[in-house]
Amino acid sequence: MQKKLFTELELSPEILKAVAKMGFEEASPIQSESIPPLMAGGDLVGQSMTGSGKTAAFAIPAIEQVDPSLAETQVLILCPTRELAVQVAEETSKLAAFKKGVRELPIYGGASYERQFRGLKKGAHIVIGTPGRILDHLEKGTLQLQNLKTIIMDEADRMLDMGFLDDIKTILSQTPESRQTVLFSATVPRPIAGLIKSFTNDPTWIKIESPSITVPAIDQVWYEVHGRTKVEVLCRLIDLEDIRFAIIFCATKIMVDDLVEHLIARGYMADKLHGDMSQMMRERVMDRFRRRSIEFLVATDVAARGLDVKDIEVVFNYDLPNDGEDYVHRIGRTGRAGSKGKAITFVSGREVYKLQNIIRFTKGKIRRERVPSLEQVEERRTNIFFDTLRSTLEGGSYKRYDNHTDRLLDQGYSPTDIISALMHLREQENPKSSGEDIPIIEKSRFNPDDQPRRKAPPWKKGGGKRPFNKKGSSHRKGGHPGDFPKKKKKKG
Repeated sequence: MQKKLFTELELSPEILKAVAKMGFEEASPIQSESIPPLMAGGDLVGQSMTGSGKTAAFAIPAIEQVDPSLAETQVLILCPTRELAVQVAEETSKLAAFKKGVRELPIYGGASYERQFRGLKKGAHIVIGTPGRILDHLEKGTLQLQNLKTIIMDEADRMLDMGFLDDIKTILSQTPESRQTVLFSATVPRPIAGLIKSFTNDPTWIKIESPSITVPAIDQVWYEVHGRTKVEVLCRLIDLEDIRFAIIFCATKIMVDDLVEHLIARGYMADKLHGDMSQMMRERVMDRFRRRSIEFLVATDVAARGLDVKDIEVVFNYDLPNDGEDYVHRIGRTGRAGSKGKAITFVSGREVYKLQNIIRFTKGKIRRERVPSLEQVEERRTNIFFDTLRSTLEGGSYKRYDNHTDRLLDQGYSPTDIISALMHLREQENPKSSGEDIPIIEKSRFNPDDQPRRKAPPWKKGGGKRPFNKKGSSHRKGGHPGDFPKKKKKKG
């Protein structure tokens, strides 16, 4: 399936500006196929794996149809967990950054009701939440859906597994019949098929098959780094592993330009490849890279499309790719023709959730490593220097410099002093590491290997039922089935 550029999807200038700022140039297959029918206002069912870029696929059309002059909820997005609700809300906020007056609000259990009340009272146009907490607000009358334009169910199969099917049906029954209904799910089991039949009107079906993922020869690792220390960590890893030929992927053209300047300033042979360069310039850079006149090619995804170069040692994901498919395409440029390859990914803060989606998409393992210390890097560089020195001593090609060495010895300098001074000069002439102190993150708050809970609610086998107190109100907390109280057994 052919990808499209976002500029080909007839989007508003505000959305295109936001997309460019986020580093997106090319829409993923699910985005290319879903955005046009959603913009036309039709119902849609999308089957796509997590990590395929589906959030932007439904969020962009949703934002485009919001009327900021109306202080009412116009779009409702249902998510199975509070973590996913936060993630979707953050991406929606970025996509709506240049849409004046558009307000989005995440609603989920464990967060302040008062803050959610205030946000709803102001007229949140796009509400993103878990089924439990959404129902709570509907019952309290703090969330009104009579003028809702679109309802979106993200990861519907996971919501089914967590026992939210009845809640979803209740929510759908309180929305206008004229609404647009959108459902995304990796699988379509029978209950989800029934939901689609009952609550959608002649939906467009889109199914994106996962690409063949065969990367057994690629060693995949990730490092959690603070954004401001990325350059230093990159240089340390290059020096520690003695990398001589690699591609470094960045999210934006500006980041590519900036990183190339940093690398050149530190003594690395680097050049860039991005969309603002002419075809002649790109070909010249690629020719130099193939001839290894360049050690490190820093590029955006679109500019590197179709790039085929042999023996690339490492692919760096300096910035995380937009989706799992882009990740597979990036790292597939190393480890070719049976040779070993390596993929190194940098992750900052909440991006670990994005990495989790990529891991689910690839069904592979990405190992976490600690950022090497400056001492480790210096020891490694010294060992490499000594290996080179031993080879030179064994080869004998240094003999023509014996007279110069004798002059220094005659002046009273010891052999130890001469060698130490030469090593010092070597470091000064090629100061690739800044010596910057990097805070070591001993243990991440986030674990990309964590899997969402897929258990039925504890009060009923199979799920779907919720306990009520004597007054008939729900004890719902939202987002996590384990949050609900269990019924007490009667004594006697």
